[in-house]
Amino acid sequence: MKRVIKGTEPVSFTEWKALENEQWSPTYRDLKHPQKKQLHTSLLNEQGYACCYCGDKITLDSSHIEHFRPQKHFRHLGLEYINLHASCQGETETPKPAHCGHSKKSDFCEDTHISPLEDDCENRFKFTLLGEIKGNDDSPAESMINLLALDIEFLNSRRKEKLEGIFDNAFLADFTMEELETIIQRSRQPLSGQYEAFDHVVARYAEQLLGH
Repeated sequence: MKRVIKGTEPVSFTEWKALENEQWSPTYRDLKHPQKKQLHTSLLNEQGYACCYCGDKITLDSSHIEHFRPQKHFRHLGLEYINLHASCQGETETPKPAHCGHSKKSDFCEDTHISPLEDDCENRFKFTLLGEIKGNDDSPAESMINLLALDIEFLNSRRKEKLEGIFDNAFLADFTMEELETIIQRSRQPLSGQYEAFDHVVARYAEQLLGH
């Protein structure tokens, strides 16, 4: 899971919601362009163009607006910016296989869900050099992996390729703590506001080598 630090919702979205009157109350279904596109872009910017769940690189076309607490059960949160994120796999895309938001759908349980907004959400997961994701001795983390299908071969193989491109045999045989710290710092800093795919996975693996 990718840590998300929420910013301020776009002014156009706030102003659109403020149009509420006795005859009309805004709902997510009512949200159209340009406000919807501006909202989507705002979410992408604050996430560094990385999926809030798997951390893959995303764009407007390859992502959708995700309700962390699903509208089916939390209709009153349908337009709350704090509940909105950008998840990979676009709205009109037929994802095969489905993962992240499209896998989660309307499932939700307060006791087992981990929010991308939690400060320690990334530390609740760990990765192997084969690209596998596991709970860090954490039952809710295992539940989220299953719910979001974060352990499918499609994601495992891409994470494996990313990790092996950095942590090859030569590096693992002779790395220093300073080199690991540098990798973490670079992976945590988006280039021109955008992360590369699975940068947070690289950072977590380096942190694991440091014993964190």
